[in-house]
Amino acid sequence: MLNGSCLCGAVTFTATGTAKDPAACHCSQCRKQSGHYWAAVNVPMSGFAVSGDVRWYAASPAAKRGFCPTCGSFLFWKGHDEDEMGVALGALDGPTGLRLERHIFTADKGDYYDITDTVRQEEAEDE
Repeated sequence: MLNGSCLCGAVTFTATGTAKDPAACHCSQCRKQSGHYWAAVNVPMSGFAVSGDVRWYAASPAAKRGFCPTCGSFLFWKGHDEDEMGVALGALDGPTGLRLERHIFTADKGDYYDITDTVRQEEAEDE
């Protein structure tokens, strides 16, 4: 089970089931919303529960992004046709046992940083 919250604690969530595909996204939308790249893990909707008020921004025709309206923490990414929720790794409480498996949309990364770890890099998602 994974537990997490926003910065102010007004939004809390739990995720049961198998968390998969921890990834760092370097796309321009994630960079603009988070202020840098965004790291998330996918959890099944069937085991996902959230408490508190989450606001959703329709970032594209394919997905929406959830955030806390009080503190502004960017917490969730949800593809409209997906049965999974992308959850911010940085919002998780305690040890998770997770490790990044890939960097995605690296073709869009900012020019102010380098990716220097040995994690797989993909210029777009699912190459």
